[in-house]
Amino acid sequence: MNAKSIVRLSYAICIVSVILLTFWVFTYTTMQIFGLKVFRENITQTFYLSIIGIITLMFGALITNIMFNLTRIAEKHNNDNCDIGKNSNILVILFIISFPLIIVLLFTGDYLTSKKKESMLIQSAESITTNNKNIIKEFGNYSFSKSWILNSENKLELLSNMDTNYRNISLILLDEIDGNPVFLNFRRNYYDKDKTPEMIDFIFKSDTEQREYMQRVFTGNDFKKKFSSSDGKYELFYPIKVENKILILFFQDQQRYGKIGS
Repeated sequence: MNAKSIVRLSYAICIVSVILLTFWVFTYTTMQIFGLKVFRENITQTFYLSIIGIITLMFGALITNIMFNLTRIAEKHNNDNCDIGKNSNILVILFIISFPLIIVLLFTGDYLTSKKKESMLIQSAESITTNNKNIIKEFGNYSFSKSWILNSENKLELLSNMDTNYRNISLILLDEIDGNPVFLNFRRNYYDKDKTPEMIDFIFKSDTEQREYMQRVFTGNDFKKKFSSSDGKYELFYPIKVENKILILFFQDQQRYGKIGS
C-alpha cells in the first residue's frame, strides 16, 4: 500500500467516523431532550458511554482537516484528478434527510416501548383481579374506617409485591366531603395507624382529564381502561365492578430504559 492509498484510506475512515459520531450524539441528545425510552438497559448504558465520543468528534474534525491537506499534497505531487467533490450534492441531501429519519425512528421506538408497557400492565391487572377475588371483594366492602384502611393497605402491599411489571398499585374510590364528591386514593404504607384517619388526607391529586375520566367511570358512563406514559412514567387506570360497587385499581411504574433490543 503506497502513500496515496494510505492517505485516502485514512481520510475515508476519518470522515465515516465523524459522520457516525455525529449521528450518535444527535440520537443521544434527542432521547434526552424528549425523554424517549427506546432501548433496553444494556444497550442504553453502552449508548450513554459513547458520550465520550464528543471529545473524539472534536479530535476527528482536526484529523479531517489534516487529511484534506494531505490529500491535496498527494494529488498535486502525483498529478491526480480530484474526485472528492463527485456526487457531493446527493451525499449532502442524504446527510440532511437522515436526521429527521433518526427522530422518526426514535419516536417510533418510544411509542412501541409505551405500547408494550401498556400491554404488560393490563396483563398484570387482569391476573390480579382474576387470582385475588377475595381481596378485591374486601376492597368492595368499603367504609371509611381505620380498620378498613389498615386492612386495605396491607392487601395493597401484598398485591404490589406480586408482580414485577409495576412498582405500585393503589385503590381509587368515590366518596363525599360535605356533600361534594371526591376521589380517594388508598395505597400501601401511607396511613399512620396512630392517627385518626381524615378523608382529606386521602384525596387523589389529579388533573382535569383524569377527574373527568374517573367521573365517567364512577357514574357508569365509561368503563374503559386508561393508560398514559410520559418520560418513563407509566400509569394505568383499571376499573372493576365488585357486585354493585365500582372501584379503580391504579397501577404505576417508572423506568429509565426502553423495551427494544436484547
